[in-house]
Amino acid sequence: MWDRLKGILPYVEKPARYVGYEVNSVVKEADEVKVRFALAFPDVYEIGSSYMGFQILYEVINGIPWAQAERVFAPWPDMEAQLRKNKIPLYGLESKTGLGQFDLIGFTLQYELGYTNLINMLDLAGLSPLARERQGLPLVVAGGPGALNPEPLADFVDVFFLGEGEEGVLTLAELAARAKEEGWSKEGLLQALAGTEGFYVPAYFRPVYDELGVFTAMEALGPYSFPQKRILRDFAAYPAPSRPVVPLVQPVHDRVSLEICRGCARGCRFCQAGMLYRPVRERPLAKLVEQGKKLLANTGSAEISLSSLSSADHSEIQGLVEALMSADTSVSLPSLRVDSYSVELARLTRALRKTGLTLAPEAGSQRLRNVINKNVSEEDILEAARAAFAGGWDSLKLYFMLGLPGETLADIQEIVRLVWDLDRLYRETPGKRGPLHLTVAVSTFVPKAHTPFQWAPLLDKAEVEKRQRLLLQSLRPPKFKVQTTDWEESKLEALLARGGRKIGKALALAWQKGCRFDAWTEHFRPDLWDQAFAEAGIEVEKSLAALSREAALPWDHIGTGVSKEFLAREMDLAHKEAATPDCTLARCSDCGVCPAFGHTPFTREKKTCD
Repeated sequence: MWDRLKGILPYVEKPARYVGYEVNSVVKEADEVKVRFALAFPDVYEIGSSYMGFQILYEVINGIPWAQAERVFAPWPDMEAQLRKNKIPLYGLESKTGLGQFDLIGFTLQYELGYTNLINMLDLAGLSPLARERQGLPLVVAGGPGALNPEPLADFVDVFFLGEGEEGVLTLAELAARAKEEGWSKEGLLQALAGTEGFYVPAYFRPVYDELGVFTAMEALGPYSFPQKRILRDFAAYPAPSRPVVPLVQPVHDRVSLEICRGCARGCRFCQAGMLYRPVRERPLAKLVEQGKKLLANTGSAEISLSSLSSADHSEIQGLVEALMSADTSVSLPSLRVDSYSVELARLTRALRKTGLTLAPEAGSQRLRNVINKNVSEEDILEAARAAFAGGWDSLKLYFMLGLPGETLADIQEIVRLVWDLDRLYRETPGKRGPLHLTVAVSTFVPKAHTPFQWAPLLDKAEVEKRQRLLLQSLRPPKFKVQTTDWEESKLEALLARGGRKIGKALALAWQKGCRFDAWTEHFRPDLWDQAFAEAGIEVEKSLAALSREAALPWDHIGTGVSKEFLAREMDLAHKEAATPDCTLARCSDCGVCPAFGHTPFTREKKTCD
């Protein structure tokens, strides 16, 4: 295989994406390996190699003496063309073995716009994209946040893993090894997985529709219970990856990452991750310092990112930053609260001073921040900016969302006012400095499954573009830089994020028409997607509209621990513009996740998590 690959690599952009042999990559002798697992990321090497979940699973699987994990990423169109022309199957980077010879292919569903790449990667491996047409191994598995609404990909994936995979992937490897040793059929392995915590086999469930074709329920085709996500209960004691693969091509996040805590209780009503990764857990300071130093030593990196949904919420964050800082190492905090304490933390680091500071008010008006449960006030935002400017920052990036439930044009005008207030605050702050570099990134709200806003509509194209124009006209360059998202991409994301099993037909049609890399502007083809949805009989406008609170949802049978009743209460509170406090600082909000997993609620004061 390698000799054939060497013949085509001179004809592709960035051939280092496809060669392997990186520092810390693992290659085992074939006779030592019982189970071969291909970790597949449906996007390019530079993006997939930055994903922490990938690094976690790679180290966990390769820590099993008899298992081998290899990596495979979506090939760029030039490489796809060469693979097809030369009849070379898509392969694992470590051994250059075609994916069809693996036992398990595990896809990460990090975002919906990679779904056609998943289908394409199976085809490039010489496998049928349709699960019902594949016999025996490899078994196609998918996990990640997208797996918590698995139905759009149910036709293509044999089994979904729901939740956190550190222990689940060990279970999967052990069952696959036993299946091979004892000669189980594919059906036998699927049945064993269907009865195991955290696994969902879509072939054993059937969607039920009424006479109008409206989804009404999910029905089990046998003695199978509806699945619930799996969590790592002993997160505090579980080691973080210490030997991540060092990429040959510069990744989108060129630094090592240390996950310091998992889960977020701030309860932003639009945020899927904040709901899916509950309950809140954190690793202790001493263990994090030890693991952080190992990461730096094993990679040669000069920067370490302290990763979580809200890094500043770790109960010992300041001590951790100080312990990891050294003369030749910088620490970055990619997810900061909008407050002056976060700015003080950023001041302690070197990386953020170089690149600028990022704050996420999400909405311009206090009314709308109450609606979305973004528990920060305008004074918090101004104080954070004032502390940043006094500390020497002259580059600031602000994240906002457009099209949130209950938003009006007045809320958009409040974004404009807030940005101009921050510009004036910078000019009034004492000290010598150059001009303020202020970037305003405005994404379009997309309703996601398992969130309080799962019932909300996607704002229509004309209204979104009207609000984007208001921002662009009011915040002109070079004074400000405004970044917006394409509504057509948001439309596709919404259709896939809230879709049911019928969406699978549209996915297959779009792929057949040539849709690839839908998250990349230069490759995105909304015209082909429109054709695919029309041919599949998907009512696009109806699918993007508000959903009835009484209606069955395609993901209702997937348990996350957070109850649907809690989500509905949060939606009611949004209509009342009322906030729900962070339950690690105040009373329990009764979301249901702690009782669901027998978990002791975490509080930052007591640092309880088990």
